[in-house]
Amino acid sequence: MFSQRRVAVVVPAYNEADKIERTLASIPRFVDHVIVVDDASGDETSLRAGGVADPRVEVIRHAGNRGVGAALVTGYERARALGADVTAVMAGDSQMDPRDLPHLVQAVVAGIDYAKGNRFAAPGVYREMPLSRLCGNLVLSHLTRVCSGLWHVFDSQCGYTAASRQALDVILGEPTFPRYGYPNDVLVRLALAGVRVADVPVRPVYGPTWRSGIRPHKVAWPILRLLGRGLGRRLLRRLSGRTAPARASTLSPEL
Repeated sequence: MFSQRRVAVVVPAYNEADKIERTLASIPRFVDHVIVVDDASGDETSLRAGGVADPRVEVIRHAGNRGVGAALVTGYERARALGADVTAVMAGDSQMDPRDLPHLVQAVVAGIDYAKGNRFAAPGVYREMPLSRLCGNLVLSHLTRVCSGLWHVFDSQCGYTAASRQALDVILGEPTFPRYGYPNDVLVRLALAGVRVADVPVRPVYGPTWRSGIRPHKVAWPILRLLGRGLGRRLLRRLSGRTAPARASTLSPEL
């Protein structure tokens, strides 16, 4: 429990057998439920996650690879069924610093509906983040701001998040983009729903053996298409007078 709120953490994982145990061991004790969603890994991710001696951990395995967005939907649905008040996401690759989790959860406890990590607000991000990832994130973050209207939100590709029940209802209310464009899709839909979104500074974590599983030529066009659709929806709602005002905030806990 965190301030009398039940907290769940969703851990999407794909071929993370060498990292999943370390990730699960790092999750703070105030978390009530840990939901590992193995997206049809070809290694022992599920076996190693299920072997962790932690009664909070539950493993759900997809029969086929459906993408990180689909894995999050599976985890979100389970967290909602468990009655979680706050549902956070920590990827299975140990790239999310557990010291930042209380800041994200606290933001939701304080009234934010969707607290999203912003690595660009952390000192040293331009030294820590690989150049290819840095450039891609800068471009997509600016485009997502334009398409969502969330002008005070940045680092759109950061998956370190915490969501309220209201935010989960919005996310699960219609199909979510199943693969790497899911953060952009979610931000646009949350903005259209008028829920409160906040940036929370988080630390960038990239080890010496880091390698990206993203293939830019495969993901760029689908993300641009979904952002274009999001912009079209926002403009149509504005013209019809039905758009809820997007509320954005930037929180500044000390790192």
